[in-house]
Amino acid sequence: MSGPIRIFVVDDQPLIRDGLSYILDHQDDMTVVGSAGTVHAAIEGCENTVPDVALLDIRLSDGSGLDVARHLVSHMGEPPKILLITTFDDSDYVLEALRAGAMGYVLKDLPTPELLATVRAVYRGEAMYRTQAASWAISQVLSATPAPPPLTHRDRLMEPLTDREREVLQRMAQGERNQDIARALYLSEGTVKTHVHSILQKLGTDDRTQAVVWAFRHGLVQ
Repeated sequence: MSGPIRIFVVDDQPLIRDGLSYILDHQDDMTVVGSAGTVHAAIEGCENTVPDVALLDIRLSDGSGLDVARHLVSHMGEPPKILLITTFDDSDYVLEALRAGAMGYVLKDLPTPELLATVRAVYRGEAMYRTQAASWAISQVLSATPAPPPLTHRDRLMEPLTDREREVLQRMAQGERNQDIARALYLSEGTVKTHVHSILQKLGTDDRTQAVVWAFRHGLVQ
């Protein structure tokens, strides 16, 4: 990483917004480039500062962080990674976050070390949907997606996945981070990263979220 992770914080409550900004800005590998409390200010601020990660509250005084997410993903050439942070573990919200292109959805009662780890994971392109409502919402996205053409797995894969890659993909589908996968499979984190890169190439997907959705739809994972 060439510099600190550039973060934009959006929350309509100044105390929470300032608290999050303080915590994030005091990490060696993070810097807060701006903050806002409304949809309009958030969109304008992100477009002006071009952050790496936008940390968005769901409920804002003039709309929703989901509105911000949809706008940024649709209108910015290189949109920030979107992380929704809220008090609501609601399936409908999770579903909308997925559809809006958000990389993560966490609750505000998340311990600080876990929040920091989540921000770093989202920045790396890892999907971080780890609330109770997330599994239900993901299943709804998959069931609502048109069925793929009747191709076999190997028709779509440049090479078949190895047994180890299937294990890694299964754990990716469960929302585990690279360090979690490494610990569970007794591998180094670097080896896990190599497996993830290989999986993305073989599936022809750009990031972990796309790989997991494709794998669910084609029966590669349970």
